[in-house]
Amino acid sequence: MTDKTTNSTNNSVAEPDFSRLGTAYPATRVRELNIPYFDIGIVAGFPLPLDNDERAQTIDLLQMLCPCPEASYLIRVEGNSMIDADIHSGDIVIVDKSNRNPMPSEVAVCELNGEYTLKHFEIRDGEGWLIPANPDYPRIRIAENDSFRIWGTVTYVIHKPHTD
Repeated sequence: MTDKTTNSTNNSVAEPDFSRLGTAYPATRVRELNIPYFDIGIVAGFPLPLDNDERAQTIDLLQMLCPCPEASYLIRVEGNSMIDADIHSGDIVIVDKSNRNPMPSEVAVCELNGEYTLKHFEIRDGEGWLIPANPDYPRIRIAENDSFRIWGTVTYVIHKPHTD
């Protein structure tokens, strides 16, 4: 396994072509967005009034979702291998490229032999594994002669609520 992962962004490394994974957008291209925010700890039960604008604060949504926009990008996902991680086809993921050493519970953007994928990454008995979050997809062992790189870790998932 050729481990090309790194803890820091390396300006000499070319940016990946995610066209096979989905559409990628640098977070720095997203304009500032301030929206009302009610910090009231809402519960899914007894209704609370939200019509009092005096309770609202303004938050910068981009700053909340991308604290380091220069190290973040957005990708529209295609495919369903991560549905049990609540990442569905059509969702947008926000990826922090400064975190290239994900914990096994985190979802990573990985390049394996020129192909890009979203998966959990684990090392077991000295071998790297790409783990899907859908039992219909196989686990992928990273062989010694494979070209492998982690391009970042998913920090947020943006999708519309599922209405079945």
